[in-house]
Amino acid sequence: MEKILVLGGGFAGVETAIYLRKQNFDVILVSDRDFFYIYPTSIWIPTGEVTTEDVSVPLDALAAKHGFQLIVDPIVSFEAREKRVTLESGRVLDDFEYIVVALGQDKIRMKGMEHTLSICGKPEEATALHDRLNSLVQKSSGKIAVGFGGNPNDSSAVRGGPAFEVLFNIHNFLKKKGIRKNFELTFFAPMEKPGQKMGNKALVMLDKMLASSNIRKKVGSKIVEFVEDGIVFEDGEKIESDLTMFIAAGTGHNILMKSGLPVSEAGFVVTNEFNEIEGFDGLYAIGDSASLLGPEWRAKQGHVAEAMAKNTARNIVIKTRDIDAQYSYKKHLNILCVMDTGNGAAFVYRNNKVGRIIPLPIVGHWLKKGWGWYCRNSKLGKIPRIPGM
Repeated sequence: MEKILVLGGGFAGVETAIYLRKQNFDVILVSDRDFFYIYPTSIWIPTGEVTTEDVSVPLDALAAKHGFQLIVDPIVSFEAREKRVTLESGRVLDDFEYIVVALGQDKIRMKGMEHTLSICGKPEEATALHDRLNSLVQKSSGKIAVGFGGNPNDSSAVRGGPAFEVLFNIHNFLKKKGIRKNFELTFFAPMEKPGQKMGNKALVMLDKMLASSNIRKKVGSKIVEFVEDGIVFEDGEKIESDLTMFIAAGTGHNILMKSGLPVSEAGFVVTNEFNEIEGFDGLYAIGDSASLLGPEWRAKQGHVAEAMAKNTARNIVIKTRDIDAQYSYKKHLNILCVMDTGNGAAFVYRNNKVGRIIPLPIVGHWLKKGWGWYCRNSKLGKIPRIPGM
């Protein structure tokens, strides 16, 4: 039976390992941390609704349930042509017919980013956001700025949804505390129409949501730098902030940039629609590591990463059995999420024909909570997977 190495313990890597094991392949998954982190539900960590443990699944539990081998050891180098991986411990992995690259992405560094925290960064940053927000609550007043950046070389590498979610959750958290009027909340982004990829109708509704929540908006000017007490923009304006949450745009993973793999201008691994890295037999790149094909509004999301994972597992099976067929991820390209607001949510959907955002008062919040419970327990095999999810 072929031996397969999966690099990365996020949505793409875990899903790949699970599906390859269902086909009885010998699978090893390598991760730099010992837990699978459910980023979409980490949005509630800053307001104290959940903890890191609540949104994490031990990888050893997943390995035991599904039968793949687990190595928790950061990767220090990947020599793609030789199919050789070197780990921080010095261990070398180099005897695999197939390697699936699911290492995620790095973030574009900007001047002064040490003065910011991100909900899409390391898990400990979400906890730090909680501590900083609590400090401001103790003072009963403050200025909070939440925003995201863009990658001019790849429109898919932008994560705006979690920024809006954290912002609206903070708004409603402060309302429940009875101190919202003492806080100045600001949303910021360098592009003219942040959220545009959701569609024009969705963009109008999002603006209404910001206005009705008395959240200031600063858009359309390049971010020059972050400073200890705010953000400085190219047009000369400075937003004062006691707490700045910023989601930087993605760029290629540093290990992959030095691997010898073909990469896009933005640094992501170039693949075909079947996630094969052409010219590198037996190598695949999926999830945030891969350069996403498709329309301008395409976005790197968890459900797309999992579709890539399942298709890659199927394509490996097909290849080993010499079947003339392949699975493409292109038909799975859409924007699909429940954007939580703390007291409800908005259902966001975008494909080539429509872009909509539908308010889901109250029930939407619990719908997303339910998805988090489903994600955790279905991966652990405690409940059945819903077909197509």
